[in-house]
Order: sequence, then C-alpha cells, then structure tokens
Amino acid sequence: MNGLSRSSLAAVASALFLGLLVPTSASSADAAFTQFIASLWPEAQAEGVSRTTFDEQTRGLEPDYKLPDLILPGRPATGAPSQAEFVQVPADYVKEASIARLAGEGQRLLQKYRAALSEIEKKSGVPATVMLAIWGRETDYGRYTLPYDLVRVLATQAYVGRRKDQYRTEFILALKILGDGVVTRKEMRSSWAGATGLTQFLPSEYYKHGVDFDGDGRIDIWHSVPDALASAAQQLVNKGWQTGVRWAYEVQAPAKIDCTLGVPEVTKPIGQWLREGFVPVRGQKLSAAEQAQPASLLQPEGIYGPSFLTTKNYFVIKEYNFSDLYVLFVGHLSDRMTSPLPFATPWSASKQLRTKDVETMQRGLTRVGLYKDKIDGKAGMQTRAALGAYQKSAGLKVDCWPSEEVLRSIQAAR
Repeated sequence: MNGLSRSSLAAVASALFLGLLVPTSASSADAAFTQFIASLWPEAQAEGVSRTTFDEQTRGLEPDYKLPDLILPGRPATGAPSQAEFVQVPADYVKEASIARLAGEGQRLLQKYRAALSEIEKKSGVPATVMLAIWGRETDYGRYTLPYDLVRVLATQAYVGRRKDQYRTEFILALKILGDGVVTRKEMRSSWAGATGLTQFLPSEYYKHGVDFDGDGRIDIWHSVPDALASAAQQLVNKGWQTGVRWAYEVQAPAKIDCTLGVPEVTKPIGQWLREGFVPVRGQKLSAAEQAQPASLLQPEGIYGPSFLTTKNYFVIKEYNFSDLYVLFVGHLSDRMTSPLPFATPWSASKQLRTKDVETMQRGLTRVGLYKDKIDGKAGMQTRAALGAYQKSAGLKVDCWPSEEVLRSIQAAR
C-alpha cells in the first residue's frame, strides 16, 4: 500500500476531509484518492473479492468530482441532487403523456412476459403490473441508458460523499459482483447514486433481494428481464408487501379537511375515513375487507389536486424510492395497464419552490418546533403537515403547500 500503514492512510483521508490538507493540484488529490482506494483491500478481501479483481477494477480509477452530493475540501459542497421526484410539481412528474405511453408499452410487455410474470406474481403476491411499472419508471423498460460508471460513482461517493460509510460497502459489493462474472464493467452503468440494472438496485440490494428466476445459475438484473422483475418483486416482499392489498385509493376529501392529518403516523381503517366524509372516486364500492385496511391520508398538493388513502403497500413501494411522487407514478402506471382512466381529480397549476427555499422553510419550522425530520429541501408528507400547522398558528390559509407566501411569513417570524 505504497509504504503507508492503514492508520497513516486514515490520517491523510481525515486531513483531506477536514480541509486541513488542501491539495495543491488535481494530481495530489488523486494520489490521496488512490491511497484511499488501496486501503479498502482488506475489506474487499474479507467480502470474497479476489486480488485480481480488485487490482483490475481499481487500476487507473479516478474520482468524479462533478457528481452531486459531495463534500469537497476547499470547495463549496456540490449540494443535494435536483431529482425530478423532489423538485417537480405533481402535474409535471406524473405527466399524463408519459403515463399513457408507458401504460401502452406495459400492456404489450404484460403479454410478452406473461408466463414469467404470472409465476412471479403467484410466488410473491406482487401484481405483474406493479413489477412492470417499476421497470418502466426506473429505466423506461430498459431503453434508458444509465449515464455513469458504477465503480467510479461508488468509489467517489465513498471518498467524499455525504454518506461515505454506506458507499464504502456498496463499492466493495460492486467489485464482488464483477468478480462473480455476471456483468462486465462496461455494462454495469448506474445513476449518480449508484443504482444499476433494469430495475435500479444498489449492489447491497442485489445481494439482499436478487433472484435467479430464469434458472441459469446467475442473478442477472442487467440482461434478464425475468430476473430483474423477480428481484424487484422480492425486494417489495422483503420490505413487507401484503398480498391482495391495493397501493392506494383515490378519494374526494371533505370540504373542511384538516390537511395536517396527511402523515403516516395518522392511520385509520379505510372505513373510518369514509365515515368521516371521504368518498371513493367514480362511485367505487369497497368491500368489508378493504374498509378494514389501515390507511393514511396523502394530499401531494396539499388541499389542491387529488387525495388518496394509502395502504401499507404504498409505503412498501416508497421503500424502493423514498418519494411520494415516485409511488404515485408507479401505482398509477400499474393501474393504467388495466384501466384507461386517469386520476378523477386533476392536478392544480401549483408551483414548486426551489430546493434551497424549502430547506429555509424546514429550518424555520424546526426552529419553532413544528418539524422534526431531515432538512433536505423536499416537500414530503412531514414537511407539508408542518407547514399546515404553521399556517394555523400564523392565521394563514391552511393548504399544506410550500408557497412563497408562507416562506416569507416564516422568514419574517425569525
């Protein structure tokens, strides 16, 4: 390891991260990166990675400092990524044209992979349409080419990312996958966050949930559609999927709804929500078993736009991607493969605040004791409910939506 002990390497890395040792050039920064990668060999060896694989895959490896979510010594943080799930308004993310196109393609694939999908659904309890919807959302049914080299992404995030410890493990497991010979480095493309394959798994998820459905002795989520779909279904099962339960029900909310109830902690049987004035859209009749299901209220645009009663399976899908809009997209796309109907209530013409403005809002809400979650610039369920609570206390219109008006009010209340 270039004559340096592991403790020496750790000291170098710590100095770099703390900004105490500022590289005089890109080459010196890359030398420290190379030393950091070399220091991971004992952990890789313990995970079953061969020396040959480790050397082949790390030789000439360079960090990619243009990735989002990095903390770089002597430079501004690259900041959280502007993922569409968190910066677009619902009407732009759950776009009707995209849903309709993907639903049509999903219907074709439902027939093409009928035998495999039926068997996976029988074994897992996850509907075939949900598996296909995840595939459609993640990689456009495999048509979208992921832009990054997985090994380089994970190495960079392990070195200077905000979640270094997590990515250290993911990097080593990516080397293990390559050593297993299932996929080549060239084929193992990824997102900026290190998700790979047709249905977008982190390497750790590949080992936790991967399924060799086609029986060829390899778990291949890059080329084998049955393996990728079965693996996606298994991930949902492992996270608590309940057979025979819908992901959500669209409802009309009563006129005087308290939108601050829209948090996962407020859960009631669907029948109770109905008795409190919520009405399933289009006259849908719910069985006694459905009405007994516990559900939470979701209003993605506050009091504007559609309202939903979300079941346990809604939150299971959310474990796949922690975004309400992602789950809405997947759930609605799944429904559209068997029904042509869009949401009964249209989205409003709401505008989304910039990430940094939502972060400012979250800090203000935290300061007054109304918000206890992460400062992440994402207007999720907890943020919207906290906004509603603030609007009540400030005498503003209670709509649970992050507008410029409520932002100005929070800033003025300092």
